[in-house]
Amino acid sequence: MIAKHSFGGKWTDEKLDMLRKYLDAYVRILKSNIKARNLHTTYVDAFAGTGYRTQPNVNRDHPLLLFDDEDVQSFQKGSAYVALETEPSFDSFLFIEMNRKFANELEKLKKEFPQKAERIKIIREEANSFLQKWCAKTNWRMNRAVLFLDPYGMEVEWETIKAIAKTEAIDLWLLFPLGQAVNRLLTRRHPPNDAWADRLSRFFGTDDWKNAFYRKRQDLTLFGDEEI
Repeated sequence: MIAKHSFGGKWTDEKLDMLRKYLDAYVRILKSNIKARNLHTTYVDAFAGTGYRTQPNVNRDHPLLLFDDEDVQSFQKGSAYVALETEPSFDSFLFIEMNRKFANELEKLKKEFPQKAERIKIIREEANSFLQKWCAKTNWRMNRAVLFLDPYGMEVEWETIKAIAKTEAIDLWLLFPLGQAVNRLLTRRHPPNDAWADRLSRFFGTDDWKNAFYRKRQDLTLFGDEEI
């Protein structure tokens, strides 16, 4: 049974198309540069999912449709699949995914790309912890990487961003979860509760968001001054 990983729409298609063009240019530039061609290149996908995404088949009323429409899926390539198709190829691939079923689907990519199977590693660890350790132990004089961070929500912590920046050798793609995560925690009438506030502080790397997004003022009411 295939694990379903449904998400995205037109914007996702555009995002993956931009990623495809970027990866193609990135590898070609490094391979054509005499000083850089011997560097080991790695593509890292920290929230890799299954390697593809599924969308319901839009033509559900087709007269030849014999199966339950909930089981009919349109399979489209995800970011991991896009990276594996890049030619010239990256030297290695790291796909990080905590979900066991999704990770098992990623393993199937080794069969689809047998010539690259030995260069593919599936990592079932918490992404922030793994990336911080990986950034610290890698010899960045001999390595370069593209790191794709497209989290499901606010999983990426600022300490991870700092670790990535410290390498001075990683091209980072970070899709910022403004609408689906941050705005939902920034409650309108008052600052969020302690658990949500702590999560925002880990995400932004500072408590300064409290002053940036919330200000107190005194309003004159029929009953005197009231703090808003």
